[in-house]
Amino acid sequence: MASDKVLIIGAGPAGLEAARSVAELGGEAILLEQRERLGGTPDRERYAKLTHHWRDASDVIEEMIQAVSNNPRIEVKTQAEIKAFSGSVGNFEVQLEVDGAPETLQVGAVIVATGFQHFDPGRATQSYNYYTFPDVITLTDLEKMLREHNVVRPSNGQPPKKVAFIQCVGSRDRRLGNEYCSKVCCGVASKQAIEIRQQLPDARVFIFYIDMRMYGYWENEIYWPAQEKYKVNYVKGVISEILQKGDQLLIRGEDTTMGRPMEVTMDLVVLSVGMEPSAGTRAVAQMLGLRQNPYGFIEAGGAGGVDPVATSREGVFVAGAAAGPADLNDSISSAGLAAARAVAVVRKALALV
Repeated sequence: MASDKVLIIGAGPAGLEAARSVAELGGEAILLEQRERLGGTPDRERYAKLTHHWRDASDVIEEMIQAVSNNPRIEVKTQAEIKAFSGSVGNFEVQLEVDGAPETLQVGAVIVATGFQHFDPGRATQSYNYYTFPDVITLTDLEKMLREHNVVRPSNGQPPKKVAFIQCVGSRDRRLGNEYCSKVCCGVASKQAIEIRQQLPDARVFIFYIDMRMYGYWENEIYWPAQEKYKVNYVKGVISEILQKGDQLLIRGEDTTMGRPMEVTMDLVVLSVGMEPSAGTRAVAQMLGLRQNPYGFIEAGGAGGVDPVATSREGVFVAGAAAGPADLNDSISSAGLAAARAVAVVRKALALV
């Protein structure tokens, strides 16, 4: 029997917006989240401020959670995991485990919003010594410090005087198989560089980059202010290794503008790690029988290749970073489109009954 419900898998920004949009369109939504809490990666990784209008991440996510939690058309299930999936558009059967208890759902359409995970820089890029030197950290490590207004060197608890960002760690790297650009890392690093200068006005901040890729309005909102107002130093170069030198870190590489070797010492090095499909994205794609692209993200486009939220299975849609690197704007817009598509196919299926 056809169902009028839309199942959303994942309760990060894309999943929250998809659920809200389904409800606003007059549909019934069931929102599944594997964790105990809603909010996805921004909540789990304790993001400080968003590049999106520089708002506190916790405020934005809380607003999105409240819009879902207080909506009678949305049923929220946390600590939920899909165990089996079958059926077709209008009549999918989903077997779950919720808080350890089995449960079966009948839904008409599905939106996958299982998001991404940050690249692990210790997995293959050992030259950066992420797991060896405590003062080599990642963007997500720094986000927590910025949120707490406590940017310090983990080795001694002291504020750093010189900070370096290294771009494209885990992205645009054929050796790793991650040949794609993760889209947001340049903007996030520039945002964090500004925040460091705001919190530590005496610190010198450097960003070592292959190419700076600012898209949309980030050029004027982040990139130029970082240089002109906050005096962040951008250095075009390729970093080959990080070593210990006394109580500092020695960065070795090539200054590609000058075409010569480069060695500089820093107190703190931040690795701008890229996006990879989350374990949940990979698992759900296999469970639902969805085609994945060569990098493990859910392949979007549908039969015609031009629908950015359609998947290889009719009635199943994808939103946010489950389909590839995305910022908050991308995630919100794709979630709204996925909700519209899902509600439309459910109503069409019901009309045919």
